[in-house]
Amino acid sequence: METVNWKVEGMSCSNCALTIGNYLKKEGLQNVKVNLIGGDVSFNADADTSKSNIIRGIESLGYHVHTSDASITSKHKRFLQTHLQKFLFCLIFSLPLMLHMLDKWIRFHWLMNPWLQLALCVPVYIVGMDFFGRSAIQSIRNKMPNMNVLIAIGATAAFFYSLIGTIFHLGDNYLFYETAAAIITLIFFGNYIEEVTIRSTQKALNSLASSQKVMANMIAFDDHHQEQVFPVENSQLRNGDLILIKSGEQVPADCKILWGDANVNESIITGESLPVDKHAKDSLIGGSLLTDGTVRAQVTAAADESVLSSIIDLVKQAQGEKPPVQQMADKISAIFVPIVLIIAAITFVGNYFYLHQLTPSLMRSIAVLVIACPCAMGLATPAAIAVGLGRAAKNGILFRNAKSLESFKNIHQVVFDKTGTLTTGEFSVDNFNLAAGSSGTDHSPLTVDEFKRIVFSLEKYSNHPIAKCVSAAWKMKNEIRWKKIEEIKGSGMKAEDKEGNIFFAGSYRAASAVTSDDRHNVYVMKNGVLIGWIDVQDELRAEAKKVVDYFRNRNIKTILLSGDRKEKCEVLAKLLGIDEVIAEQTPLEKLHVVEKLNEQAPTAMIGDGINDAPALAKATIGISMSDASHIAMQTADVVLMNSGIKNFPLALGLGNHTFITIKQNLFWAFFYNVIAIPIAAFGFLSPAIAALAMGLSDVVLAANSLRLFVKKVV
Repeated sequence: METVNWKVEGMSCSNCALTIGNYLKKEGLQNVKVNLIGGDVSFNADADTSKSNIIRGIESLGYHVHTSDASITSKHKRFLQTHLQKFLFCLIFSLPLMLHMLDKWIRFHWLMNPWLQLALCVPVYIVGMDFFGRSAIQSIRNKMPNMNVLIAIGATAAFFYSLIGTIFHLGDNYLFYETAAAIITLIFFGNYIEEVTIRSTQKALNSLASSQKVMANMIAFDDHHQEQVFPVENSQLRNGDLILIKSGEQVPADCKILWGDANVNESIITGESLPVDKHAKDSLIGGSLLTDGTVRAQVTAAADESVLSSIIDLVKQAQGEKPPVQQMADKISAIFVPIVLIIAAITFVGNYFYLHQLTPSLMRSIAVLVIACPCAMGLATPAAIAVGLGRAAKNGILFRNAKSLESFKNIHQVVFDKTGTLTTGEFSVDNFNLAAGSSGTDHSPLTVDEFKRIVFSLEKYSNHPIAKCVSAAWKMKNEIRWKKIEEIKGSGMKAEDKEGNIFFAGSYRAASAVTSDDRHNVYVMKNGVLIGWIDVQDELRAEAKKVVDYFRNRNIKTILLSGDRKEKCEVLAKLLGIDEVIAEQTPLEKLHVVEKLNEQAPTAMIGDGINDAPALAKATIGISMSDASHIAMQTADVVLMNSGIKNFPLALGLGNHTFITIKQNLFWAFFYNVIAIPIAAFGFLSPAIAALAMGLSDVVLAANSLRLFVKKVV
């Protein structure tokens, strides 16, 4: 199966997204995702799927598909493609029609000619029905009527009512060509304004995307082995290519430094603007900026496989998902159009029996049709989520799904891992000792060098921060070639040499049977006998105290959950002001602890190690850091990209305030329709004003969502 990603223009409401989604599912496509805000459509298709037919099908619904593959792109070019073009075209014919509204001050007798009004209205009506009518018919066929059904019916009723009056010479009271033209023109204007406003909700993501497209200095060698440097687009770079990056230039792709030193601003990924020192063998992230220095580097990932590209794709996927709060709005949106049609019919019948006049009754029912706004309910959640996820990504916070944003509102407990989370994970060997009478691999008395060799040979295979520290400090070439080696989660490293001796390096839990001294970090055993121990010291993160205080000030309980010794954990908890300590836990025990905590109250957990992965998955929200183990990052709902926990409060604040914004948007959407429809039904709004009000209602939602960009959330 191939994953196909397209851009679709013309979606203006949640029903549009549902219509496209239903069509793709009917065609047998799998894993269909439609993002209303970004216009992104993705699905899985097999080799037999005709993409050209799928594109024609989507465009028959009234939308336009953009794809990078020119061979399957629709060759059919519509006259007047964008909402702005349609609006300007219609405006030319609509303005003369609306001039007679000024007849109190200026007389335009020539405009009262019904055939002239018909001639001016026909181009507008044709353009309007080509878009609204086509979309309305297709949405009805798909059993998912959208807002264009209401617009098409309203404009058509006004047009044909006027046409009948013109043909049968029924007089001025039957001329409402300007109403039909105004509805179409103003809805196109509203759609354009809505498009521009909603597009601005994507500005954070668009700024990330624009950072992907840069020029690169590619290094090649001619026939005489002379180095040649020439510019290419970074989209042309492939894994293994050599590039030159100078001071002030943007890193064009993920790469590894071969030569040179530099200071790099990685704020585009991490949200941290302080430059980072980079040297030979260090990795550079595509999109970051070289503030000082010049380097030669080798590309490690093509543009579409880079870290930045992966982040953008992940944010787009999250934007396309629907949190639980949207489910009610979706259910209402699905039945909204039929309900409005019924209300419009009741409005017509009720007004006719009350007023005994056909014309005002019809105008009021048309006003009901065009002022009703199913878009507002469909946009309430996506607009807020687009801004919330965009601001998060801009600040180095990566939400894997939209549900996590909403889940933050309920969090009452925060669980912290210790090593690498509250501490930097940057350890150094503080002390070590050999047990009396211990022997090495050759059964001779154990020497310091042999002890270090055993420990290095074991710990080099572990990703645990303490193991990395010890193996880096005692690195050597003549390591032991083990017959078998494995990592026991939460305990340590276990290996067997060629003679069948079993060696172990790990925590006190595994060594408790051979010693009662639990004050050390690493215990080393041979065949179940203690041969030595190691002490390391860890550095507390500078932001740890501030982050813990933030949660305590908001009455969110803080818990330290660690596999480390209880005494060390209690000292750290007292220093930071953490409420509760649960120490000396295995990964399985951590999982059970988080499970129990979740039963008490919604719980967030932040961790970074392999042993944290099960507990992160079990928490209401699992938070990992970018320098965490791969499995921890894959398990977590949220990833902090700035190599620290300082943005943890921002993640919580964005989650809370995004949900608040969604609730505000939904309130406005329901309030608008509840108030606007009766006002139109009782004749307080003309259809033209109703059309303008409908278009601008969505702008209110988008504008409220945009406040998330600047709103103080922490």
